[in-house]
Amino acid sequence: MKLLPMLIALPLCAGQMDLMVPMRDGVKLHTLVYTPEGDGPWPAVLTRTPYEMQRGSDAKAYVGRGYARIVQNVRGQFQSEGKYRAFTDDIQDGYDTVEWIAQQNWCTGKVGVTGGSAGGITTNMAAISGAPHLTAAYVTVATGSTFRHAAYPGGVFLQHMNEQWMKGRGVAPSTDPRPLHRVYDDEARQTDMRNYYSKINVPFVNVGGWYDIFSAGTVENFMGLQAHGAGKARGNQKLVMGAFGHGALSGDLKYPADAADRRLMDPFRWFDYWLKGEQNGADKDPAVRYYMMGDTFDKSAPGNEWRSAASWPPASTVTPYYLASGGKLSSGAPRAGKDTFAYDPRQPAPTIGGNNLTLAKGPMDQRPVSSRPDVLRYQTEPLAQAVEIAGDVEAELTVSTDAEDTDFMVKLVDVYPNGYEALVLDQAYRLRYHAGFDKAARVEKGKPYAIRVHLWPTALVFNKGHRIAVHVSSSNAPRFERHTNTWAPLANYDHAVTARNTVHLGKSRLLLPVTKVYPSEATSRSGSPTKGF
Repeated sequence: MKLLPMLIALPLCAGQMDLMVPMRDGVKLHTLVYTPEGDGPWPAVLTRTPYEMQRGSDAKAYVGRGYARIVQNVRGQFQSEGKYRAFTDDIQDGYDTVEWIAQQNWCTGKVGVTGGSAGGITTNMAAISGAPHLTAAYVTVATGSTFRHAAYPGGVFLQHMNEQWMKGRGVAPSTDPRPLHRVYDDEARQTDMRNYYSKINVPFVNVGGWYDIFSAGTVENFMGLQAHGAGKARGNQKLVMGAFGHGALSGDLKYPADAADRRLMDPFRWFDYWLKGEQNGADKDPAVRYYMMGDTFDKSAPGNEWRSAASWPPASTVTPYYLASGGKLSSGAPRAGKDTFAYDPRQPAPTIGGNNLTLAKGPMDQRPVSSRPDVLRYQTEPLAQAVEIAGDVEAELTVSTDAEDTDFMVKLVDVYPNGYEALVLDQAYRLRYHAGFDKAARVEKGKPYAIRVHLWPTALVFNKGHRIAVHVSSSNAPRFERHTNTWAPLANYDHAVTARNTVHLGKSRLLLPVTKVYPSEATSRSGSPTKGF
């Protein structure tokens, strides 16, 4: 691809430039450039963001370490030209910006990209672009697939997060009839990082939290690039996963302060190695550092410590827990049976905690919602031994409905001896996608369908005396958009219908990645926390 011409501008002051950098289509993006004293050249670190740029907010730290620091507003935001289309133009704009930086006489040609949240997503988009001078990346709390992790997980629209976030970007919520349906189409594939792993030649640090809105994407990108990346990407990825969310956690569970330490892999150390060639050992650090969550009320309980590993997930045994009659969750397959509940979209089950953006988030107590008649609750007997899990959690359910279409919501819950129902994971599934998320298929009323709900990854010890629980419903609002239980969208919820939804027992089960069952007499932590990374 033809490189962009160099843009020449006078600095506002020594080491600072305020520029409008042209993209391939002529749209100019507002860009701040900070450089160290002297003639250079220096390696450069870029952030592309839809948020207001804070002049010099971290430039001093980068410049002091011998880097040129560049911050750019994406198109359509603040002083940047063009129309804002969330993450639609950031592949080509990321390419053009990285390559423009590499041509400047103050740059060595080595460009790193960093960012968190939306700035992390634009970093991932720049890597998808294949920009040849993109040398290393450091991403916090972001995903490589906005469709699957941020917009339509399980085929259900993440309504509150998306509408509130887009309002902040100047984009009003959709006025289309509800619910919003969208299949995993070619447009979604084009911005899905999974489809580019084998072409990406960039070593990444991915940092995330178990209650973050993008936790699954953070882990997925590490695994995909570590195993399938091109050149320097393969085998050179790092993953850090802590016990935190996209903001402060709510609820009674209080993890130790170091559980939210996002800098176990120092970004400067990472860039010093890849952009400057300093042999500081960053490449030899453990590939994975993750926080094993545990009982936060019992200080002697196992867990609540940092661990390191050579890969993710750790070795585990996929262990089934079957949904059984009487609200039981059992290790043995139960007799066939069924549990039915009525779901009325006009009276949805409210959102309480979870992987949210602006809503209250984290391991909040589910008792205010789990006692509703439209929520099915299954739980084990109190555990005789602590059970540790690490990896992806899934639910295989056989379900049916008397409606044209409907949703199913599944939660993994850690029930404390005092009754506190701590939310661990929760995700959704739209039944019309039972044949695949790339196509909608009608369901026959009353016919059982086998669905697989991906509940995302976690790392947690269910302490001795706790219960493992699964909650099944058809609403979780406003986190997820309410389904009207109709095939075609409706102008309003006045015409929505109530669905009678059924979970068929005997085959419906929770699949947990069990890494360890603690000895029944054990009351202290296993091993010692990993400190001083």
